[in-house]
Amino acid sequence: MVISNGAVPTEGVFSILDTDLYKITMQCAVLRYFADVPVKYRFTNRTPQMQLSRRAFRWLQTQVASLANVRATDEELRWLTKTCPYLDLEYLKYLRAFTFRPKDHVRLDFNPNSEHGGDDVQGELHLDVQGPWVETILYEIPLLALVSEAYFKFLDTDWSHDGQVENAEEKGLKLIQNGCAFSEFGSRRRRDYKTHEMVLQGLVGAQKEADSNGLGWTGKFSGTSNVHMAMKFGVTPIGTVAHEWFMGIAALKDDYAGANETALQYWTGTFGRGVLSIALTDTFGTPAFLRSFRRPTPKRGTTNTQEEGQDPSYAEIFTGVRQDSGDPLEYIKMLKQFYHDHGINDKKVIVFSDALNVEKCIKYKHATDEAGLTPSFGIGTFLTNDFKHVKGNEANKAGSKSAPLNIVIKLSEAQGRPAIKLSDDKGKNTGSDELVERIKREVGYEEKIWSGGDERHRWD
Repeated sequence: MVISNGAVPTEGVFSILDTDLYKITMQCAVLRYFADVPVKYRFTNRTPQMQLSRRAFRWLQTQVASLANVRATDEELRWLTKTCPYLDLEYLKYLRAFTFRPKDHVRLDFNPNSEHGGDDVQGELHLDVQGPWVETILYEIPLLALVSEAYFKFLDTDWSHDGQVENAEEKGLKLIQNGCAFSEFGSRRRRDYKTHEMVLQGLVGAQKEADSNGLGWTGKFSGTSNVHMAMKFGVTPIGTVAHEWFMGIAALKDDYAGANETALQYWTGTFGRGVLSIALTDTFGTPAFLRSFRRPTPKRGTTNTQEEGQDPSYAEIFTGVRQDSGDPLEYIKMLKQFYHDHGINDKKVIVFSDALNVEKCIKYKHATDEAGLTPSFGIGTFLTNDFKHVKGNEANKAGSKSAPLNIVIKLSEAQGRPAIKLSDDKGKNTGSDELVERIKREVGYEEKIWSGGDERHRWD
């Protein structure tokens, strides 16, 4: 949404590209294969002790309604055409005509904890999205960003933007100095748009300083998952695919055991071999994924493989994998063994993306280097929602952590069948208990609990 006098809004979401790249790439693949598939999404607040107020909810309603005014601009489409050549003309034509229809697709409800308290009474937020997959897939990131912004605009307000550029630059410099290649992944849980913008400014500044200081630092700020910010700051948009792709295909095919391979087939059929080739492994547990990852790849435009042995495997073709749940050190060992067992000697990439900070990145870098693999890092909430209380009060001292919300929107249904997720940490599993138990048996899932995976206190 661009204001008529040319000014840009200071709150909310006003660009269709203000989303993560993997939503756009998945929408491209959905358009090709599953355009008419009906789906549902469900919001979950993993920090239920942090609730919106009625005033915050009304602001959220207004911002969600305003998404109907967001359109792809000619400038954005030209930039996508040049920067993301894997997006075909059919998809770019679709995106040009695309409009959010929140009245048709989004249901927002507020359940107050009390009938008293007026605008300041707090309560539970209910948020659902439903409609054709290709039309609803872009809601997740802006909706999550808006919920987070609403909370910190009206509930936890004892914080300041002061120092955000410098904080991000300091983090970036430490990562680069320690040889870490990293990207910014913080769209979903950012404090607000201004914070996101300041973080990118700091990270770009860190890379410029590292390039000019003559100290030979080997790390790199690689880019951002947020497509709008990539365009705004002239950096690379980063991302491939999310759990949603595997969850949706498993549900609509009603085949959870074969979903990993089917999803890889459709993905390669859309973009070709070796394109957008960081594989997300933990939708139904990484061991189950690796059984599919060793299978041969189809050629572009088809989902059919030749006889085994005639074509390279996904593990050979894909640049690497993304770790998003469970114990990263155990994951490194598992992938090292997998590549060794299948005679793959390339220094394949592991992208770590689960609740990272600078210290974790440095630790996982050393472990990955020792395993003979190549580490990379997608750092989100630690960059775009890292604040301290300024004045303090009875509940929070000045200088204490102003904790982010831990909120998600996950695909809950596709083609009328339930969508579930079985991650490498039990705390991230989604779906009804009965179905989860059935699918565990079908995919040979081994339940794991990681001590670092407490979702209620992820960042506080």
